[in-house]
Formats: sequence, structure tokens, C-alpha cells
Amino acid sequence: MTDFLDTSIEYLKGVGPARADLLRTELNIHRFRDLLEHYPFRYVDRSRIYKIAEIDIDFAYVQVKGRVFDIKLVGEKRGRRLSAKFNDGTDTMELVWFQGIQGVQKIIMPNKDYVIFGKPGLFGKNLSMAHPEMILWDDFNNEKVQGLQPVYSTTEKLKNRYLDSRGIQKLIYTLVTDPAFKVKEIFPPSILNPLRLMDRREAFIRIHFPGNEELGQRARFRIKLEEFFFTQLRMLLLKGNRKATLKGIPFIKIGDYVNGFYKNHLPFALTEAQKRVVKEIRSDMGSGRQMNRLLQGDVGSGKTIVAFLAMLIALDNGCQAAMMAPTEILATQHFSSISELAKPLGIQVSLLTGSTSKSERKQLHALLESGELHILVGTHALIEDKVQFKKLGLVIIDEQHRFGVEQRARLWRKGEEVPHILVMTATPIPRTLAMTVYGDLDVSVIDEMPLGRKPIETAMRFESGRLRVLGFMKEQIAMGRQVYVVYPLIEESEKMDYQNLMDGYEHILREFPRPKYEVSIVHGRMRSEDKEAEMQRFKQGITQIMVATSVIEVGVDVPNASMMVIESAEKFGLSQLHQLRGRVGRGSEQSYCVLMSGHKLSREARMRLEAMVATNNGFEIADLDLKLRGPGEIDGLRQSGLTSLKLADLTKDGEILQVSRNYCEKLLDDDPHLRKPENQDLAEHLRKAYKGTDWSLIS
Repeated sequence: MTDFLDTSIEYLKGVGPARADLLRTELNIHRFRDLLEHYPFRYVDRSRIYKIAEIDIDFAYVQVKGRVFDIKLVGEKRGRRLSAKFNDGTDTMELVWFQGIQGVQKIIMPNKDYVIFGKPGLFGKNLSMAHPEMILWDDFNNEKVQGLQPVYSTTEKLKNRYLDSRGIQKLIYTLVTDPAFKVKEIFPPSILNPLRLMDRREAFIRIHFPGNEELGQRARFRIKLEEFFFTQLRMLLLKGNRKATLKGIPFIKIGDYVNGFYKNHLPFALTEAQKRVVKEIRSDMGSGRQMNRLLQGDVGSGKTIVAFLAMLIALDNGCQAAMMAPTEILATQHFSSISELAKPLGIQVSLLTGSTSKSERKQLHALLESGELHILVGTHALIEDKVQFKKLGLVIIDEQHRFGVEQRARLWRKGEEVPHILVMTATPIPRTLAMTVYGDLDVSVIDEMPLGRKPIETAMRFESGRLRVLGFMKEQIAMGRQVYVVYPLIEESEKMDYQNLMDGYEHILREFPRPKYEVSIVHGRMRSEDKEAEMQRFKQGITQIMVATSVIEVGVDVPNASMMVIESAEKFGLSQLHQLRGRVGRGSEQSYCVLMSGHKLSREARMRLEAMVATNNGFEIADLDLKLRGPGEIDGLRQSGLTSLKLADLTKDGEILQVSRNYCEKLLDDDPHLRKPENQDLAEHLRKAYKGTDWSLIS
């Protein structure tokens, strides 16, 4: 039998086919359930009626009782508006409508008592209210519109069909008062009782019609906890299922490769954080279960050496290792670093990217299949069917959020036995996100910078300070250092950004003329080999300045580069600015980052730039980035199921997330496959919520 809440929205009383089409296209409401989950974004206290004489335009929202008169159309066709006067006996204010004018004209009645509700403002010098919500006084009394009232997001098209916030509220009231409205409880007593959770049916009613603040808070807590609970439960079950079913190749031996490298060729002493992470990786790979670990480390924290040591453990146990990076630049950078480390040990390392020639590929495939090639570094070219390993034991994936799940899985299937997986990211992830996006991985963090690294000094400068910036660049170059100048490249304005880059390049050439200075340029329109040639010139110190777009965000490692100038810094996201800044400060010299911007900055852009000046800590920056951008825009969330959160908010509800995680862990400790009778409703809900997942291990 079909669940009542799965009924198509057009069958709800008061909707019908035309309104149903609008609800689908405007608010993605297709079924009764979608309407029920269209939660209010805030509540207003409708128990108080203000006098016009006491209204201040700083009030968020007010409710006034009075009469409408002097209704008229004002202005020409393009700037036309509907205007009306509204008087409550203490004063008069203006009501104004810019859209849906015909609809308002049809229903508004002069000399009738209305209660209006909206945000007060000034129109000219007069107190006004734009697009007020209006209800006849008699209806207001009959419907007892008072106490906390929900406010819903809507659109102009819906308002034209009388589906403003109040219209949506009426539909939801119709839904929850229908005798067929039933909501099944899905939590077992082991969760309901200790948390004293509100009943599920009541929570869905109270979220829309709270009655008072306390009941509203309890309803919100219940629904937020439930949303988080199922994202956590899914992750923990997948993690448990993988550990139960996927046996990893046991890397028991620590042999000549690891010992020889550690004793004789380690280029610098490992930090305590690096040692701790290597220990965690060793323990995983020797356990007989597949390692699936996330390695988080800020830009320049030394993840590459940890990854190389993990590769050496695989080699000591007769296996090959592969490393996949999202771009050719980054893959080439990793290849260069790993080759350098591997050279004294006689380890064969090769690079495979889209630019690798046919003859090179043929030779590479043969060496890989024979086992003579120990380590393969590359881009997504690694997942091509022709690429076959003799015995693949370890897969390292860098900046994994840029790869789809299927792409990663194809690389894992390259071995007859399941290889160990190490996922690396230089994008620090807030704790709440790490628990959710990477909840199925074990997490290691390198939270310590290598010895001798100095914090990068960051400053904001406007156009008026450009001459000083150019002077400082010349000082740095005179000391034998190198400088990056980075321009934004945003797809929507690619032509304009390209023009800005070329204009900037010309300006730099004028300020830093040959033969005294040499300047490189790198951007997305160049051929790969030309980009690589320019990068090499900069790396080798032939050029002192690198003018580039954000293609250098990852993968360029020039310890001699001590200064970065980021043009139009307000156009970059916070995590991208932090990634770019990490290209300098890689040597022992003091490094600098200058954020150039225009004077007209939005509040958010100013907060981003001020945060960059205030801290070098990637985790602090990641937390602020999450608060500013919201979770929906963070890479990798789409595949995690987190964008389905309708009420819970990762930026504000971290404590509720932690509570839900704790209860998930308790539940699975007691019933790992959800087979107990009291957990059947919960298991069924999980299967429905994540239909595409293999739940064969839960009952």
C-alpha cells in the first residue's frame, strides 16, 4: 500500500494541477512528504499588534491593524507600482507592490479592517511596507492567528497564485490535519528514551505550528538529530561492512626499502605528527584488513614523505604502488618529488598522463605488468583498462574530492586482491564535515609544520598601495628570491579574466624590463608542454616572476619563491586563497602574501581577506569557510548525501551531529547489522533513504 506521504502533491485539497506544477518547478515539492519537509526558515510572534506611531524602521517585522484607502497605480509601464495608504488611527503609512499588481488589485478592499504583516521601511521619506501579507480582521480573529507563526520561503510566481508564506502555511495545515496523516516512529526506545525525544508525528506538526518556543525547539532538535543520524549511520555501516568483507593484503614485513631509506636517505627529520601518522598507516596495512585512511595535512605539512614511506612498505612486501592526482601539473610535481626520493634506492618510478606518448605508454604497460615498474604516478589516465599491474598493493589518491566515486573504484579494482587506500588532502576539513563526508574513512591529521618553516606574513593592499608592492617585489628579487603574481580565472567571465591576465602581464613586463628581469606566464589556454616549460624555467630560477592564473593552486613547489601577489583577491574563495598562499613559505626564508583588492568589498569578501591576514591555520580557515559558504558548496558533498539535509546545519549544529554520531556508534556496537526486532523500522527507513546502496549485510 502506498504511503500517504508519497501521494502526488496535486491531490492535496487546495492544490490542483496548475498549482502543483508551480510547486514542483519553483520549490521542488512533488509529494506530500516534500511539502511536510518544506520547513519554516523562521518564526514570528503574531500575538502583538503594533501602532503605526510606535514603529521604528529597524524593527525586523511588524503587525498592524487598520484600513486601506487611496489605492492607485503610480509610474510608467517599466517602473509601475501599486500604492495604497494604510491608517490605524494613530498615523498613516504607505503600502506598495511592484509585482503581482493585478492579483492584489482584484482582492484588496478599501475601508475594510485588515491586519497587515511585513518589514517596515522608508519609501522616500514616508514609512512604508512593500508586499505586505494581508488578512481581513474577521478572518484573523476566526483563525486565531497568534503566537509563533511560521515563515516559509516562496517565489513571486507562487505569490501570484496566492501561495505566499501564509498560503503555504494553509496547505501544510490541511496536510497535517487530514485524518490519513500518520507518521511512523522509526527510532527504538534505546534512542528515544535517554534523549527524551519528541514523538516523530508531533515533531513534524510542531516544526510548522510550534505553539510556543519550547515545543518548537524540541521539534527542531528531533528532526535535526534524525537527519544527521541517518548520514552517520550510513557512513558507519559502510565502514563496518567494508572492514568485515574486504581483506587487505597483510604487509607484515618492514624490510630493506623502508629501513635503508629511513637510516640513510631521509632528507629531514620527521615531525612527531608525521611519525604518528606513519605508525597509524603501518598498523592498518599490517592488520590483514583493507586500509581506507584519509590523510589531512595543511599545505606544506609534509604529506609526500609520509605517502612515500607507505609506498616503501608496499614494495618491501612484494607489491606495487600507484598515486593518482587530479591534474597533470600536480601529477608531474608528485612524480618529480617521488623520483628524487626513490633514486638512491634503485626504485623504478614512471609518470602516466594524457600527454604520455603512445610508444612511452607501450613500454610503461609492459614494465608494469612484468613488475619491473614499482611505482606509477599519474592522472585519471591510470584508470584506463589497458593499465594493468602485476601486483598492486597500495593506491594513494591526492585531493580525492576532485574524483568521482566510480573513478576511484576503477583504480581499486586493478589488483586481484584489494589494495590499501590512502586518500590525501591539503584542504583542511572542519571536524563536522570530516565526520560526515569522510565518515567511512579512518582519519589521520598532520597538524604540525616541518621544523624551520616560518609563518607567511599576509597583508591586504588596495590599488593606491600598488607602487609600494612593486617596490617590495624588486627588493625580494634583489635578494635572490622569486615572486608569483596570480590572477583569477572564473568560467563565467573567462574572456574578461584572460584580458586582465594579459594586461597584468604587459604591466609587469614594463615594470620589470629585460634583460634585468625575466618573467614566466602560465594559464589554462596554453598547451601542456608550454605550461611545463614555463614552470621549469621558474623552478630553475631562469625567470624571477611567474604570472599565472590559479592553475598553480596545487603542484608547484619552488622553495626559493618567497612572495605571492594575488590580484582581485576578493574573487577567490577562502580555501583557494589558502591553497595559493601555500605555494610560498616552502623554504626557510621569511615569505609574504599580498592580497590586492578594490575598495568596494562585500561584507563576506572583507571577512575572507581579513581571515587570511589574521591566521595561517588551515583548520581555522576551513571552519570560517564553512560558515561563510555553507555546506552545499563545499567540494565532495554531493556524493556524501549531505546536501539532503533540509533543517540541520553543519555550521551551527555540530553538537547535535556529535550526539547523533555517538548514538549511531552505540546502536551498531549492540547490533552491527541492524537485525534486532526493535531496529527493523530504522533499517527499513535507511534502505529507503539510500536506495542505491548495497545493504546486503543489514537484515
